Amino acid sequence: MQVLGVAKMTAKQVLSALREVAREDKAAFLPGFFQAVPGGYGEGDRFLGCVVPDQRKVARQFRDLSRDELVKLFASPWHECRLTGMLILVDQYEQAAKPKNPHREFECREIVDFYLANLDAVNNWDIVDTTSPKILGAWLVENYDERSVLDRLAASEVLWERRVAVLATLSLIKNDEFEEIIELSERLMDDGHDLMNKAIGWMLREMGKRDQSRLEKFLKKHAKTMPRTMLRYSIEKLSREDRTKWMNQ
Repeated sequence: MQVLGVAKMTAKQVLSALREVAREDKAAFLPGFFQAVPGGYGEGDRFLGCVVPDQRKVARQFRDLSRDELVKLFASPWHECRLTGMLILVDQYEQAAKPKNPHREFECREIVDFYLANLDAVNNWDIVDTTSPKILGAWLVENYDERSVLDRLAASEVLWERRVAVLATLSLIKNDEFEEIIELSERLMDDGHDLMNKAIGWMLREMGKRDQSRLEKFLKKHAKTMPRTMLRYSIEKLSREDRTKWMNQ
């Protein structure tokens, strides 16, 4: 595909590029995989049939897409348009965050605000997981005073916003900061949604990989009462003996 000039890039061209790499077998498979069926968490979503590596290639080709055109992608009924738009935004954040950028703080803040203003488009777990740590989480590593946004998102009635809060802590965990994931885990312990139990368990597991003693301290307090899925995910990297011990609590 020809790389387009900045002024010529449009959301329609992104859609056209995605249609070029769409596959019929994936278009048939993906609605079930993402539960875009009646009663599923992704009910009503539509799929062109693009695999993620191809979407990443398209995102790189349109990395300079304007915010106005990104909004059009975010409003698309096609899942791949929204994900590709968000992948473009991740790339734009990473470019803005480079240390040599003289406008680094201003541009990063602008992108984070834009991301938070368009969370309606972050409406399935794959879009959450590929964006929240790399945009919101990366920002919060350097902006401690703004971490109250996690509390606001965790209180949302929207499943995906709660998951955004949890996944944002991945960047903090990788920075050896565990206060936020511990607080969110305790706060959302009774959330009840399987996707939240899995997300929290995953982040606790990541914490345990960096500091097993912190994970064990958490488990001593909560293993008997936390959802089994959350517990199982959190202990996946422990020894078989330890996994058995915690599951038998």
